[in-house]
Order: sequence, then structure tokens, then C-alpha cells
Amino acid sequence: MGLINEWKNLEKIKKLTDKGCSIVFYAENKASMNHFRLLLLELTEIRNLQVCYVTSIKDDSVFSLKNNNIFAFHIGDGVVRTKFFLTLKAKILIMDMPDLETFHIKRSKVYPVHYIYIFHSMFSIHSYLRKGAIDNYDTIFCVGEHHEKEIRETEKIYQLKPKKLTKYGFGRLDTLLNEKEKFQQMNIKTENLIIISPSYGNDNLLNICGIELIEILLKMNFKVLLRPHFLILKNSNELIKKIQLKFGNNPNFILEKGIIPPTKFHNSMCMISDWSGISLEYAFTFERPVIFIDVPKKILNQNSEDISLKPMEISIREKIGFVVSPNNLGIIPQIIENIFNNNPLKEQIKKIRSETVYNIGKSAIIGADVIEKIYKDLK
Repeated sequence: MGLINEWKNLEKIKKLTDKGCSIVFYAENKASMNHFRLLLLELTEIRNLQVCYVTSIKDDSVFSLKNNNIFAFHIGDGVVRTKFFLTLKAKILIMDMPDLETFHIKRSKVYPVHYIYIFHSMFSIHSYLRKGAIDNYDTIFCVGEHHEKEIRETEKIYQLKPKKLTKYGFGRLDTLLNEKEKFQQMNIKTENLIIISPSYGNDNLLNICGIELIEILLKMNFKVLLRPHFLILKNSNELIKKIQLKFGNNPNFILEKGIIPPTKFHNSMCMISDWSGISLEYAFTFERPVIFIDVPKKILNQNSEDISLKPMEISIREKIGFVVSPNNLGIIPQIIENIFNNNPLKEQIKKIRSETVYNIGKSAIIGADVIEKIYKDLK
């Protein structure tokens, strides 16, 4: 039944776009909504535009939105999705999935769709994305100046057609800052909670020292929420089972397999990560240092050194957090207490945030202006 419904939804999408619903969002996973939410609401609630929201997630949160201007459809991640991309007839497609034209996801073969890319991380493009990951988009919504410089240098080195670059910002950060203000008004006491958020790859902190780190924190009476990257959950079943077996019965341990609940995120004391993009979200939301476990960085782009610019996440790492060796985990409880009680890097983090991210608090308005202009120009 699932595949049959996906084909039926594809037919509904076609009829809808034929009738003029020409702004389409595509969500690859649950996290996509985190990056689309404010922009989506700006377009549909504030500007009263209709959009088609196509998702590969059956239980996507879009289906719970009561918004008459959003037409949402599930198409899975198989052959129906491939067909959707190949046959799309819409003026604009907005997505946060890279590698358009690299693998089986292609540009439309039947209509000159304008493709807009929204970053799902603030990290530098040449270090966290594959070579060519965003080359086949028409417009890029840049998080900050680092993205503009990196894209222009990439275009120059590889002699690519220049893309339209928008000084956008980071919608996910705007959402988190809005949530932070609401939680502060509720005056909820911060929990004794530490969030561990590993990135994926063979050398992620969970593989190298995760169990030891969790043990240290629990012995010091911290609560621990472990949120592995979804690829760790997918590809490291034995490690996850081992962690569940060891800590699953401890009431102070939570294994979060989805999105971190806002109540946990905003009432936590500290985040421990390695090279996960969420570490910057945390630091810039709370103006509080992150603890980075010093493990090797996963580089998806083996040609990253073609770009002369130092990746942003490397250049600011020691300015927004504390880097700790996997062999020196015992010092972490004291660092946590120092961060929470004294917050020695607060003003520095605020300064770096303002230098790194465009249009803080205003990204949705900027993005909607650009989308409306593209839409009108394409009429």
C-alpha cells in the first residue's frame, strides 16, 4: 500500500503544480523542517502564498500543521522520488539536500525549474560536503560570508558558471533563538543534563570514547542525553546495542534517536560533540562554550585542499569551546561546572556569531523576498 500511495501522491503533485502551485519544498528527512520552518511560515502565513511540501518522511511534522496554504505529500525515498525530480513542473524547488545531479537525484527533464539550496549546517562547504555538492543549484542561500567566499573560489578554480548567492542566514538558529526566549519567559530551571551529539564517520567520539565518557558523566550525577547522528544509528547497530545494554536501565540516561526535544535542548547545561554541526547551533543559541572531543575530522571532499580558505568550523573551534583529548576525559566534569557557572567565553561567542551568520532573526524575511522576486521574474 505504501508504494501505491506514493504513486498516487505523485499524481496529486503533478495536478497541483499544473494548476499553478509553483513553489515547492522537498524534505529529505525530519531535520529538513528545522531549516524550512520559519521560511515556510513567512511565505504561507505572512505572505499568503501557496506551497507544495514534498517529503520522504511518512510521519513528517508538516502533516500536523494546520495551514491551508501548505499542500503536503509523502513520496518515500525510492523510485517515486526519482520520478518526482525528473518530471517536476514547478517554477521553484527549495531543498536542503546536496548532490543534485551527482547521483540518482536529477534536475527536471521536462521544465526549467529554478533550484534553491538551503544549508543544513553552518560549516564550510569544502570540508563537510562532497566536491560538486551544490554546483547544480541556481541560487544558494548562504549562511555567512564564509559560504560566499568558498563558493566564489570554487567557481573560479573549477571554472563553473556563477550561481546567484543570497545573504540569507541560518533559519534553524533563528528558530532556536525564538525558542530560547520563550523558555526564558517560562522560567524553567535548567536540568543537570549534558547532551552528547557525535557526528558520523569511523572516528566519531562515540566509537572512540563514547562509553567511557557516558560512564564518567553518570558517575558525577549528571543526566546524559545521547543523540547520535542518524547514520550512526543506521550503520553502527552493535555499538548502539552495547550502549543500550550498559546504560538503558539508568534513569539518568536517554538515547534520543530522533530530534532532540526542545525542552531537553533548552534546559541542558552543556553540549559535548566532536565535529557535529549542531555544536555551532548550541554555542550560538546559548552563547555558551561547547566541549569538543579531539577526534579526526571526517572529510567528505577529498579535494578540499583545492580551496585555500581554512574551514570556518576549524578556525573558530577553540574560540567557542574547549577541545579535550579522548585520553583526558576526566577533566570534563570540571569544565562543565566552569562553563555553566562562569561562562568565560560568552562575549566572544556573541561576537563570533555576529561575524559568522547573516541576518540573525531575519533570515525568513530575506529568503521570502528572494523567492518572491524569483517567482515574479519567472512568470
